[in-house]
Amino acid sequence: MELNYKAAEKALNAARERALSMNIPVSIAVVDSGGHLVALARLDSVYGVIDFAIKKAKTAVMFGLNSDIMGEIISETGIHSYGMLNSNEGLLTIAGGVVLKDTGGKIIGAIGSSGGTPAQDKEIAEAGARAMA
Repeated sequence: MELNYKAAEKALNAARERALSMNIPVSIAVVDSGGHLVALARLDSVYGVIDFAIKKAKTAVMFGLNSDIMGEIISETGIHSYGMLNSNEGLLTIAGGVVLKDTGGKIIGAIGSSGGTPAQDKEIAEAGARAMA
């Protein structure tokens, strides 16, 4: 299964509902397996977090790992972290980027949330990912 707009919208809406229930104004981005933006919602968040949401989602899909896990890996490398963080037009390796998988477990995209705390962003993105399962 490829990530089409209908599937991206399903993930986006689930994440949006979670953010609204938490009363957190975030931006939520859904990207396909190539890291290309498929859907975006900005829930009255500040403009700067739009880019953060997209970068968290891109980081997750590029490496097949949630963005916070990639952050842990990069932090363990020490001196090489600058180059790694600035690869691929910049990574964002804090919580809030979650891979999206089809029912067979294949990664088909990722969802990123930004505007809350890292834990809140992760919870919101995970709600979107669960909608795909």
